[in-house]
Amino acid sequence: MTRALLLTVLAGYVAGSLPFGLWLGRALRGVDVRTLGSGNLGATNVYRTLGPAVGVPTLVLDVLKGALPVLLLPRLAFTRDFPGGAEWCAIAAGIAAVLGHVFTFLAGFRGGKGVATSVGVMLGLAPAAFAVFLATFVAAVAITRFISVGSTLGALAFAVAVAVTRGVRTPTFVLACALAVVIIARHRDNYRRLRRGEERRFSFGRERA
Repeated sequence: MTRALLLTVLAGYVAGSLPFGLWLGRALRGVDVRTLGSGNLGATNVYRTLGPAVGVPTLVLDVLKGALPVLLLPRLAFTRDFPGGAEWCAIAAGIAAVLGHVFTFLAGFRGGKGVATSVGVMLGLAPAAFAVFLATFVAAVAITRFISVGSTLGALAFAVAVAVTRGVRTPTFVLACALAVVIIARHRDNYRRLRRGEERRFSFGRERA
């Protein structure tokens, strides 16, 4: 059981640590995205500073590195003895992937804010609740044009949707709450800028310096 737990967490963390924003920025634009905008490796900063041609692939890949560990690791032989069964295995893989994205060892433990990878975890674990997240996120961003607001409200909506569809005593609800906490914690600077009226609104296309 200990071996299954350690290997699952390690595999999820490594998958989440892949800094696609950093790699694509260097490969396609010849720049280190950490020197641009907020300095964040997440898809939002990549999109804002390097444009859709780099931002969209970064978003897709960051989502996949959350979804694939959740979907694939519980099916592998070495996870059959995972404590609590397949659902807890998927949850452990998802949490590890998000932490890998936020604290990637491949970029000095400075990654993204965990939203895109959390989205992938949500999609892999609870597709119906994910639809609620997506609808809330899109509506909030469309109304406010703040990604931080959409991410926060979407994460909270996902937790509520999981509570309604699966119950509050399920492992997936525990994960939904954990993801909401991570996303809220990682957006503290955004909330401060919102209070000061300094938060940047989202716009399609690359931001001009």
